[in-house]
Formats: sequence, C-alpha cells, structure tokens
Amino acid sequence: MCKVMGLIIWLWLVGFIVEIARVCGAGLSCGLQGRYFSESLYKEGDVIIGGLFPVHNEAPAPDHAFTEIQQDAHCQGVDLRSYRWLKAMTFTVEEINQDPVLLPNITLGYLVADTCLAEGTTLSAALALVTGQEETVSGSECNRAPMVPVIVGDARSSASIVVADTLGVFDIPMVSYFASCACLSDSHRFHSFLRTVPSDAFQAKAIARLLRLLDWTWVGVVAGDDEYGKSGVQLLLKELEHTGICIDYLELIPKSHSQSRIRQTVERIRSSTARVVVTFAIAPDIEVLFKEVVVQNVTNRQWIATEAWSTSIQFFDQASIPFLAGTLGFALRRADIQGLGAYLAQLSPVKQPNEPFVKDVWEEIFGCSLAQDWQPSFKRPKCTGSENVEKHGHIYIDVSQLRVTYNVYKAVYAIANAIHNMMACQPGRGPFKDGECPDVTQIKPRELLYYLHAVNFTTPVGELVYFEDNGEPSASYDIMNWHVDESGAVHFIQVGQFDAAKGPGQELNINLEKVVWGGGWADKVPVSVCSASCLPGTRKAVQKGKPVCCFDCLSCAAGEVSNLTDSTECMRCPERFWSNTERTRCIPKVVEFLSLQDTMGIVLTVLSVTGATLTTTVLAAFFHHRDTPLVRANNSELSFLLLVSLTLCFLCALVFIGRPAPWNCMLRHTLFGVSFVICIACVLSKTVVVLVAFRANLPGSNLMQYFGPIQQRAGIFLCTMVQIVICMLWLLMAPPLPTESAGELGARVILQCTVGSVVGFVLVLGYIGLLAVVCFLLAFFARKLPDNFNEAKFITFSMLIFCAVWIAFVPAYVSSPGKYTVAVEIFAILASSYGLLLCIFTPKCYIILLKPEKNTKKNMMSR
Repeated sequence: MCKVMGLIIWLWLVGFIVEIARVCGAGLSCGLQGRYFSESLYKEGDVIIGGLFPVHNEAPAPDHAFTEIQQDAHCQGVDLRSYRWLKAMTFTVEEINQDPVLLPNITLGYLVADTCLAEGTTLSAALALVTGQEETVSGSECNRAPMVPVIVGDARSSASIVVADTLGVFDIPMVSYFASCACLSDSHRFHSFLRTVPSDAFQAKAIARLLRLLDWTWVGVVAGDDEYGKSGVQLLLKELEHTGICIDYLELIPKSHSQSRIRQTVERIRSSTARVVVTFAIAPDIEVLFKEVVVQNVTNRQWIATEAWSTSIQFFDQASIPFLAGTLGFALRRADIQGLGAYLAQLSPVKQPNEPFVKDVWEEIFGCSLAQDWQPSFKRPKCTGSENVEKHGHIYIDVSQLRVTYNVYKAVYAIANAIHNMMACQPGRGPFKDGECPDVTQIKPRELLYYLHAVNFTTPVGELVYFEDNGEPSASYDIMNWHVDESGAVHFIQVGQFDAAKGPGQELNINLEKVVWGGGWADKVPVSVCSASCLPGTRKAVQKGKPVCCFDCLSCAAGEVSNLTDSTECMRCPERFWSNTERTRCIPKVVEFLSLQDTMGIVLTVLSVTGATLTTTVLAAFFHHRDTPLVRANNSELSFLLLVSLTLCFLCALVFIGRPAPWNCMLRHTLFGVSFVICIACVLSKTVVVLVAFRANLPGSNLMQYFGPIQQRAGIFLCTMVQIVICMLWLLMAPPLPTESAGELGARVILQCTVGSVVGFVLVLGYIGLLAVVCFLLAFFARKLPDNFNEAKFITFSMLIFCAVWIAFVPAYVSSPGKYTVAVEIFAILASSYGLLLCIFTPKCYIILLKPEKNTKKNMMSR
C-alpha cells in the first residue's frame, strides 16, 4: 500500500513539474528539468515533435548516493544504426515540411534526445522533452521552452514502459518504432501508447509456427533480462502449449553482462541436445553472448533471431560471423525511402560543426579522432573531416535493409496526418464536447492522442497505415536467412514471410530451398528432437521426470496397432481382426480348424480312407471264402458285423475333419460312440462264444444253448441300444455345438465343437471303455485255449492296444490346443480301429489268402 501511495505522489510531482513548465505567467520563475547526460537535437517549428533514440548504448553509472549532481558524465558507445533512425526522423520532418498538401500552413520541428539505452536516461530525456531543455528559464522566456505534445520512441520495450507509465497520466502520446513487448498492448494501462512495430505476440506466434513447420520439437531459449525478453518468452511458451514442442532450457542474459553468468549460459547451450536456439534479446545482449559462443566453439546450433537483431550485423565481430551462418530471423517489413540515402550522406563535421552527435558518429564510422588537442600518442589516428561517408559509412549509410528506419518514417507521418486531420476539423462538427475542434496553434496532447488513434493514410512508399483498437499496426514479418560467403561477408536473404492478416494456417510462407541452414547442416534441415520419432507400430511412452518430447518407443501390444508416426496410443483391433507382425494394421484373424487343406487333415484322411478300404477288402475276402472252415469256425456272422462296424469306425473319423457345423458336431461323437460299441460288442460276443464253446465240451455242460446266434444278436443289439440311449439323452439335453475360441494370444479364431454335456461325453467314452475292459478280461482268461480254434489271444492283444490308446487319449486331448484336440481324437479312433483290424483279422487273412492249405476242417480239428 505504501509503495502505491509513493508512486501516486511521485507521479503527481512529475505532473506538477510538467504543468508548471507549460504555464507562462508574467514574473514567474520556472524551475525546469536539469540537463541530463547526453545531447539533444532541436529544430524550431510550429509544432515540435519529440524523439527518443539510443544513439549511445552505454549510460554513465548512476551515483546511488544522490549527494551531488554528476558533472562531465557522458554516454559512450555510438550505435550507428540508431543514429540512422534519428536521421530518418529529421529527414521525414523535412520531407513533410516540403509537401504542399500535407500540413501546408504548419512547419514541423523536432526535439530529439539520446536515451543511452538505459531506463534512467530515457525517462530523464522524456521529462526533458515535455518540460524544456534549459536548466533555468524565467520571465517571458518561459514561452520559448519547446512544446512537445507527442514523442516518437522509445526503441526499447522496458524503457517505453517506464516513460508510458509516467507520461500516460497526462495523456501525452508516444509512438514507438521498435518497442514490441506485448505487455504494451494493455490499452487500459498504456492508453497513450501507440507503435508502428508489431507486438511480440505475433512474433511469438510466428516462431511457434516455424518450429512446428520444421518439426523442431526440442529447442532452447535464450532471453534478455528485461521486459522485452521476459515478455517474449512468456508469449512463446504460451504459443507452444499443447503443440508437442518442449523447451530444454531457458537462460537469461544479465544486463550487467556478468562473464560468469554468460559462460554458464553458453555451457548450457553447448551441453544441450537441442540443436535449435530461439533468442528473445536485444542486439547488445546477443553480441556479448556470441563472444562467449566463439570462445567455447559452439558451432552445431541453428539460431532463431527476433526482429531485435535479425539484421544487425554491426553488433558482431568477424570471429562471430561463421557461428551465425544460417541464422533464421524475423525482420520487420522492409521498404525503400526515396532520398534518404543522399540525406544520410550529407553528414560532415566540417559543414555541421555544432550539430550534436556528428563528432561521435564520425569517429565511430572512420575509427579516428576529431579532438582538437590530438596527439600522436592517441589510440586513434586523426580525422581530416573530409573522409568519404558513402564509401566507408557501412551500417550508417546502408539503406538496403530499412526496417526499423521505416517504422520511424511511418511514426512521423502518422503524427503529421493526425495534425492534418485536426486542421481539417470543421467548427461545430468536432469530436469533442459540443462539436468543438482542437486548437492547432496550441496542440493539447489529449486531443492529438484522439486523432492519432483515428489516422488512416497511405505513406509515400505505398503502405496503408492505421492503428487498431490497442494502438498497434497489422503484423507482418520478413523471414531472413544469414548467408555468409567465403570472404566472411553476410548477405541477408529473404526466404519467407509471416503475415497475420492471412488467417490461421496461411500466415507463414517459407521457401526451404533458398535456406542455408546453421549448425553445419548447410542444405539439410537440422533435426532438433529429444527423442527420434516413433514409427508406425509403436507408441510414445514419456520418460519419467522429463518433458513430453522425451519418450521411448514401445511396440504395440498384440491385437493393437498404430498406423501414424509418433502415435501416443495404440488402437485396439475390431473383434474379428488382429494386428499384423509389424503392428501397423489390423488383418482378419486366421480361422483355424482341421480342414482337408491342412497337411495333418490330409494325412488323417488318407489313414481313415485306407483303413476303411482295408476293412472292406477283408470283408470282401471273408465273404468270398465264407464257406471255408476258417471263416465258419470264427463265427462268420459276427466277423461280418465286426468288419462293417470297423468300416464305420474308420469313416467316422472323416466327420471330424472340416469346418465345424451343428450337424457334424452332433454326428461326430454319436457316430463314433455307436460304431465303437458295435465293434466292442462283436468282439465281446466272439470272446464269450469261444470261451463258452470250450466250456460246453466238458461233461455235463449245457451252456451253448444260451449263446446261440439269436442270443448273440440280442446281446449286440442290447449293448448298442444302451449307447444309443446315452447319445440321445446327450443330444437332447446339451448337444455338442460349434464354438469359437481365441488361440495364440488372440491372433487366431479356433473353430471347434464343444462337448456340450461333459457328463454325456464321459458316459459315451466310459461305456466304450467298460465294454473294452470286460472284453479284455474275458479274452485274457481264454488265451490258453487250443490255438486252432482260439481267437482270444488276438482279441487280448487288440483290446490291450485299444485300452492303451484311449488311456493315453485323455491327457493328450486335454492338453492339445485348437485343431490338435480334434487331431488327437481322430488319431485315437484310427489307432484303436487299426489295432482291432490288424490284431484280429491279420492272422485269418494270412491263412485264407496265403496259406489256403491250412484252411481245412482237418487242420482246424487236428488238436
């Protein structure tokens, strides 16, 4: 609260001084602003325009004790570029005075002061402009104090803020030609501030667009420790939000130019992986930075310059030039001002001996001394005063890059047009109370400010100039590229343009083929990323504790894809699709089932058909030799039935091969269960008959009457009906149906038949197993009966194979995936069928076909 009250009192005192300077009464003594450190340039006129220019860039160190007035303190370090700006203002005033149309009855004058590139001297100069230059003016001479209702300046944003805060209380307008800080766009705080230079808000937008266009996602930022640098960086950071561009470091260049701080800043630049460095600093700060860049030999960087130094070659020594090659910069709009070059060439210490600044500027241009007491011991040679400015003027005389100079030109013309519009006001139709018009003979700053906001004119160059609501022009920048030739000369080549008026997405235009890149890349766009782009098939995973631009590339999980570069996430494939090996696209899942096209399916089909063929062949051989003793002795009817059922067993394996459907799922297990029960029932019946036949030959035995053909058929029928009933109940309650399941982590769709009711499946297999075990036991008991009539030994082997196959089937069936489950079941069916066929019928076929001499009744009854 105390600070606010102090500021109010201070501003009131300044206002009091300003008003006293403007009030001229008889016998009054006016105590005005004391003379400050540097000089000023004055030209009398009807209306005096003030100007603030940093002709020198080193102000004297202030006396912080405030005990006495500093004597013989002068600013040092002439800035030829700034002096050209000052001369551009005086040239423009003279050009307007010679214009018969613009301000025909009014002569413009100027009072131009040197600010020495410091806030303190700038404010001192500004107060001197609005209060008068002389230390003491008394009596009627008070009227002769120059009236400055408007100021052109200042060049720096931080100094403009100080002056605008102070003079804005009294509505004294300022028209800046180079103060671009976006903070000055606050029309409420800086209502009397206007400018012909675009706001840094547009420059930050332009830099952000350039970074996005060139895919520079990992950059460093260096800024000056002032309002221009800090505000510019904040605007840039705001523009880069949600763009995927990250700042690796943000370094400030101290105004004290501390060598240790500068060294640390350059070391940070050198150690960073960011190849692009964006700068928001004025030229003197960048000059100090690059001196250390040369010392540390930081060569592999692409520099991005703001309008503050994008074409300011005079601030860099010859050693820095190679490091600046390829620099991209945003420069203000360029223009050609007719006659300015010749006007600048008129500079002469001989012809203008009393004009301020001429002596210092001449010495700076030619590196000599104009001192009257010059001695040979001086560091600089003596000037003659007749040196050729046009030949050696360099920066001062160079009118090929008139950018800030053109802004000065526009600022003066804006003021002149505002005064012209004030003159054209018709009484009674004026913009002020009761239609009043302003008094042009004694212009009031507040009235001039009103007309400045309303100007709309075309400069002699042909550009339409007007101020928007916040006192700013439309933003337009030229994109400049620093080309350095073999001799070390720098050429500024325009490679693009940024025009905010073209709208979002269209404002930036750059010809990459004309660009020479910095950092040793030459003809190739530099790469400045924290992490290389993630290819399609991968996704970005942010590294812990680092910005989002630093990431790892992780492959998409199975079933997920990414088809774009730098995808942040992988997309899940639709339900019946799966990712390819590269994880770049979704492909239909492979539908897997045991088909006739599979090698395994072909092999099993061949085995099935072969088994059925062999069985049919055996059946045909038995039928052909049905009247032989061997066939008759082995119960031909049961043998025929067994062979038919074995054929069905072989053929039922074919039902398991092919795409699962409801009909074949239900047919698979029922056909398999019934055909195998018939087989086992036949074998069991044959075993019982053999066993009972030998027991019936014992004295007193009458068992064969219970095991005749009718009883055998009934037994087989009964055994089969039990299995049929189990299958019918299974199909009615919970039948086997086709289903889909995922295989290999979801990459395949496995089509298979579910068993439906597990109880039904177990009962079908269990019933077959029960009959097989009973048959095996009976055959085992009958194995020692006479060989010629005994099939029990072969039945024992066949049942042993049968039981072994199906016991091994259970764990293999449970553990086999996908179509191999079906293959295991088919293999079990074929193996057990082949076991029955080979063990039971091979010996008989051997005798029937190869040993017919043994197929006799005598041989059958020999034992």
